[in-house]
Amino acid sequence: MAEQILIKNASMVNDGQILEGDLLIRNGRIEQIAPEISVPEQARVLDAEGHTLIPGMIDDQVHFREPGATHKGDMYSESRAAVAGGITSFMDMPNTNPQTTNRQALEAKYALAADRALANYAFYLGATNDNLDEIVALDPKQACGVKVFMGASTGNMLVNNEAALEAIFRDAPVLIATHCEDTPTIQRLEESYRDKYGEDVPIECHPLIRSAEACYLSSSMAVELAKKHDARLHVLHLTTEREMELFQPGPSDGKRITAEACVHHLYFDDRDYARKGSFIKCNPAVKSESDRNALRKALLDGRIDVVATDHAPHTLEEKLNSYFKAPAGLPLVQWALPMMFELYHDRLISLEQLVEKTSHAPARLFNVMERGYLREGYWADLTLVDLNSPTRVERRDVLYKCGWSPMEGERLRSKIIATIVNGQVAYRGGRVNDAVRGQRLEFDR
Repeated sequence: MAEQILIKNASMVNDGQILEGDLLIRNGRIEQIAPEISVPEQARVLDAEGHTLIPGMIDDQVHFREPGATHKGDMYSESRAAVAGGITSFMDMPNTNPQTTNRQALEAKYALAADRALANYAFYLGATNDNLDEIVALDPKQACGVKVFMGASTGNMLVNNEAALEAIFRDAPVLIATHCEDTPTIQRLEESYRDKYGEDVPIECHPLIRSAEACYLSSSMAVELAKKHDARLHVLHLTTEREMELFQPGPSDGKRITAEACVHHLYFDDRDYARKGSFIKCNPAVKSESDRNALRKALLDGRIDVVATDHAPHTLEEKLNSYFKAPAGLPLVQWALPMMFELYHDRLISLEQLVEKTSHAPARLFNVMERGYLREGYWADLTLVDLNSPTRVERRDVLYKCGWSPMEGERLRSKIIATIVNGQVAYRGGRVNDAVRGQRLEFDR
């Protein structure tokens, strides 16, 4: 039976407000929120004096590598790092081995997570050029969405057949999430840079090869298809200033087309390749300072609705290869929220806006049931943060199976103190509780 937990003296950020008070957890859920709550008999008390309590982050885009690439990461190792970073729920991508392109593979991943994940979990069904029957037959409660690699992908999941794309956007019964980069444009640029440099292309050329033009060509096509078919579209990891013109400002409620930015695209820009090298090689690429600043501005005006990680670990040996051989992808879940709090410290976003983008909006846009808010009756998925605890990220602190982080050497001004998943303390004071297990996310659809 889950223990009772009383969090005292917290500064609670929720629903556009900051309130001082107490929060009581019973049977995994938030039972009461009030200015002061008497300590129930047998309750465990956590004194949050001087700390900030927020709903746990719901990360709508991760690659935890299981099944098929568990030398890079797995459900257990990466969810363990996630709860240490204040992330209480994740949505995992389908480019695994085997690929999650049918309902049987989807349920097999849920079975894996039930035994291994410390955070709550959901999975995308992957689209291909020829699995429309699986997409149409999908129960909307079974998956967080359908993932479409439009123009670029890992493996053979590229959906480049025009008729298949039309059918997916016309008939998908759930949200369509897209990776948007135009492959022919990228291939032309790769060849031109290979002609110039051979195999030793400087890493600084990555955002020129995975170019802003390649991004815009694909994302504009996705938006056009969504408008044509009135599809529910969510465009993932946007990176360019120009793409922002494709999205409407303002609150996310009622939007059929929404947008996501990832923490690394909000934190880094192309000047960082000189010091980080392939550690920040990802697709779509980290681009210019002006692109980064446009994303930050779009967070505030509502063109960007959600912030996520696109957590994608690779081994250190793989990452240290030459440009074309070094795989794209960054492990990020352990320090994603502290990275976002850097924007707060720099006065670029308020605490209320930060919680909206990392918790409230993903809960609403994906129709997640009873999570993403500090509300009585909701599941107690909570993160306690010390906003004034400077920390330098060191390799010895990395919990990812890959053993490295692009944040090594960075100084962060905030620290995750505790993470609670379904009313269980999953992380506190630098220690992960390996006995905790997350739950399958449920969708109100």
